[in-house]
Amino acid sequence: MAKEKNISRDVAKEALCDSLSQAAKKYLNTNLNIRFEISEKDGMLRSFTSQIVVEDDLIEDIYNEIPLSEAREDYDPEVEVGEELQEDVDLDINDFGRAAIQIAKQIIMQRVREFERKRVFDDFNDRIGELVNGTVQQVERGNVIINLGRTEALLPRSLQIRGERYHQGDTVKGVIVEVKDNAKGAQVIISRTDNEFLKRIFEIEIPEVFEGVVRVTHVERAPGYRAKVAVETDDPRVDPVGSCVGMRGNRIQAIMRELNNERMDIINWSSDVSLLVRRALASADVKRVYPVSESKVVVLVADEDLARAIGREGQNIRLTSKFIGKQLEIYGEDEFEDFSEDKRARILAEEDEDAELVDEDMIIDDDILGEDEVHALGRDDDDIDEEDMPMESFLELAEKGAAEEDAE
Repeated sequence: MAKEKNISRDVAKEALCDSLSQAAKKYLNTNLNIRFEISEKDGMLRSFTSQIVVEDDLIEDIYNEIPLSEAREDYDPEVEVGEELQEDVDLDINDFGRAAIQIAKQIIMQRVREFERKRVFDDFNDRIGELVNGTVQQVERGNVIINLGRTEALLPRSLQIRGERYHQGDTVKGVIVEVKDNAKGAQVIISRTDNEFLKRIFEIEIPEVFEGVVRVTHVERAPGYRAKVAVETDDPRVDPVGSCVGMRGNRIQAIMRELNNERMDIINWSSDVSLLVRRALASADVKRVYPVSESKVVVLVADEDLARAIGREGQNIRLTSKFIGKQLEIYGEDEFEDFSEDKRARILAEEDEDAELVDEDMIIDDDILGEDEVHALGRDDDDIDEEDMPMESFLELAEKGAAEEDAE
């Protein structure tokens, strides 16, 4: 049993002894604390009762405890409180009968399952954030059950990359994000949308990242749509962005294929917010960057590049905002100049101290643009006046941005 279940002999022995104890109680129809021991030399079983000595007036369990006076009179005159008294019992397990042995079998299997569950939980709980490979075993209502060899993992629908389809037998990579310990056993949860997953893929596909020459500093993703990855290095001879892109883009294309063609923006990391914003919006002609406060940055781009900077359905601007960790407001240069002085001053004014960066929903909405797209431009409903862009114009910009991305 120890070899088959990959458990230690001590665990197997303990499970066997406990199961025989329960079987003996069933056979004798008693609640006495009957225990078994196995001899390592000859494998023989010893059965005995066990009771703890307690003060006469403190006895609570007559089956597991014995009064001090009785213990000294019947067993050992020098016994003390707290000691264990054992008395051999002549039992032959061949006489137990089918019902008692069936109980023993069930207890053994239950103990082994508990041990396996605990071992799997402990092993995988220490591996959170680690990349694992598995084979699709079953797909249930969009959730994917993946065989990892020693156990099964769950890839929930909410942690799958948008647009991916899975079939039985497919090989799937994922990063462990959680391990649950429940009655049915340890359940490993893996994700393909987590930022850590992209970092681990970079380590696999890019030798410089694996060796630590190039570091992945920061990752933000809109899974299935676009990712922004900041990299840096301490070696002046190494181009971190070029290392990640590879010859003719072969390295980054391999990563994109693994992520269902998720677009990649590889950016040289900088602690300078203005420079980081320019690099993050490199696809657009950024004219000026105004770091207004700790939580707000205003960006002016060429008017013809405004749609490109906003991105499909406002995703690019929201993703960039999360990437730099600040609320990003973006305007066309000429559009900004046409605003009144009061409006420009209001835009460039510092926000209230209590204002918080809104974590926009990163899931792409296939239907129609709503309030999120207005907020992506840094405008609230209360701030919209005759000088603001109407929703129809914004829709046109978003559609233009989507067309330009498709052209890219």
